[in-house]
Amino acid sequence: MSQDAAVPAEGRARRPWAVFVVATLLIAGAAFAAGRFSMFGAVGPGAPNAADMGFARDMQLHHAQAVEMAMIEYRDTDDDELRAIAYDIATAQSAQAGEMYGWLVHWGVPQASDQPLMAWMSGSDHDHGAPADGEQLTDEELREAMGMASPAELTALREATGTEQDCLFTELMIRHHTGAIEMVRAVQELGSDPRVTQVASGMAEAQQREIEGLQAVHDRLACG
Repeated sequence: MSQDAAVPAEGRARRPWAVFVVATLLIAGAAFAAGRFSMFGAVGPGAPNAADMGFARDMQLHHAQAVEMAMIEYRDTDDDELRAIAYDIATAQSAQAGEMYGWLVHWGVPQASDQPLMAWMSGSDHDHGAPADGEQLTDEELREAMGMASPAELTALREATGTEQDCLFTELMIRHHTGAIEMVRAVQELGSDPRVTQVASGMAEAQQREIEGLQAVHDRLACG
């Protein structure tokens, strides 16, 4: 009896999924590590301020969800153009998250903060941290203001198939990228570290191109 024949059919069916998980984790991990070590000697000479540090923390969180959604789409889609976009998002944003992690290490400050999300954006033209009545938004509301997907939307993305999933991915990622660009505009206005503003500007340019590509796919698929 062959080794494959000895493996239950269910176990054989799960092998591609296991291979995918390992491969994507290795890709994301390698990209994160590349970003983590690329920052040595690259952080600008100026002392970072609260906006630089807040941006590095919040954008890591934001990027983590983008990578998660991109990996789901990369695994499931049959659309070659979307698979390429998803791969680019996962690898680029993993690397950027690694660099931002490295900034905080370099600055000698914690990776986490007790401040609400986007508190560092206060005073900018892109402040979403508090409504007009002055009440603090909940964490869920802050994530929504950042363009992030809700837990229910992530579940829907995982469970959808075919064109339905592709359309949902384009819609969620366009919104997600739009929120990221708002964060970039805020740190460009408020930040003090030249490396932060340089990297942030590159993020905005890349994500704007991806928005255009995602919108083109959305139109091609005739998503509702």
